[in-house]
Amino acid sequence: MRIVGGQWRGRRLAVPRGRDVRPSADRLRESLFNILAHGPWQSLLAGARVGDLFAGTGALGLEALSRGAAEAVFVEKAAASRKVLHANIAALGVGDRASVLTADARRLPALPAPRDLVFLDPPYRRDLATPALMSLLDAGWLAGNALVVVETAADESLALPAGLAITDRRRLGDSRLWFLTREGS
Repeated sequence: MRIVGGQWRGRRLAVPRGRDVRPSADRLRESLFNILAHGPWQSLLAGARVGDLFAGTGALGLEALSRGAAEAVFVEKAAASRKVLHANIAALGVGDRASVLTADARRLPALPAPRDLVFLDPPYRRDLATPALMSLLDAGWLAGNALVVVETAADESLALPAGLAITDRRRLGDSRLWFLTREGS
């Protein structure tokens, strides 16, 4: 696995052993960031405050930092994944722009500043996305114009909590990307 674009393009990322982590594939991340760069959100990434929930290796948040995001908060509960995540942050030298929270994404703590862009890549078919989305709203993580990108299995549905609306969705192979914004924004 590697960073697919931006200042660290081609840099390899460490991945935990075993099957507990399913990192977003390079091709999917490349497609996602092309959608962000060429769609209605093209100005969002530069200087963005990013959240990466169910972070695993941190690939999504680190990709955002590589492409101009200002800072990223990574949320990961599993110790083995956090160890690899810390190693990836150190290898890229972004410890001053990245922080790791040991937390359950379904019960987020408050942050000093809301996020402009949040990635959710929960384990497939475990119904974790909706509770995490509710937690984002309840803990005040979303700026008024925030974009939330959720990755699910292609055949999964997504129940949205009140306050979020689907702006776009794309099927990419075995995965589906859901692009969500706050209702009324």
